[in-house]
Amino acid sequence: MQTDSELVAAVRADFLRLLTAWRGLLFSMDSDSHPVRNRWRPQTTRDRLVFWLWSVLGTVLIVAAYPFAVAGFWVRYVTRRLERIATGLGLFVILATVAVVWGALTVLAWGEFSAAGFQAVLIASVVATASAGLAWGTARVGGRPLTLLAAYPFVVAAIFLPPVTAALVSPTLGEIILPRSTSLAAWLLDNVLFVGNLNELIRRQFNLSGLAFVGMWSGLAVPIGWGLGLLVTFANAVRPRRDER
Repeated sequence: MQTDSELVAAVRADFLRLLTAWRGLLFSMDSDSHPVRNRWRPQTTRDRLVFWLWSVLGTVLIVAAYPFAVAGFWVRYVTRRLERIATGLGLFVILATVAVVWGALTVLAWGEFSAAGFQAVLIASVVATASAGLAWGTARVGGRPLTLLAAYPFVVAAIFLPPVTAALVSPTLGEIILPRSTSLAAWLLDNVLFVGNLNELIRRQFNLSGLAFVGMWSGLAVPIGWGLGLLVTFANAVRPRRDER
């Protein structure tokens, strides 16, 4: 566990590293006469003005972007712990554990929800169990690119799909979540899936009810997983660690 002084030192080191890299975009680090160093100062007034304006712009951008790096540090920590647990348990134990956990949720749904709600939770649990196995496989054999493109979305689906589905079909929470899901779906169709009139095709072919909500949130696991993967990638760029992915 880091102390406050260690945390401040780590943040300061990150900031200096990022600022030096930013300066290097305009002021070549390979130049013998103008090496980019924290102690380096341009000789002419024009160069001095350009240097400090560039540095101020870099400082603003770094301060704005650094919270994303902090989020990436946290996601990297969590995923690393999950990876160690998964490696220690093995594929079959992971599948059995996920199946038992989400199977218990499915059993609870049997007495609490309608037949359609129970079916939705059952399908979500099956998809989540399969996603856990796919996440394990893609992370083990795919390297960083496949981990980013596939493993992170599968992990999101494995962890969040059954409880989100249960909340969607819950008589209590459904009244709150379902209208918001409908609004989100309408926004995605109008602002993201409008290319080639794909939104109109989806509206004609599908009715956003029942299992369609499960499909929507299963699809959302992909961009959410990619977003988490990009945060980890950014964190690795800011503060590389050889044992982290």
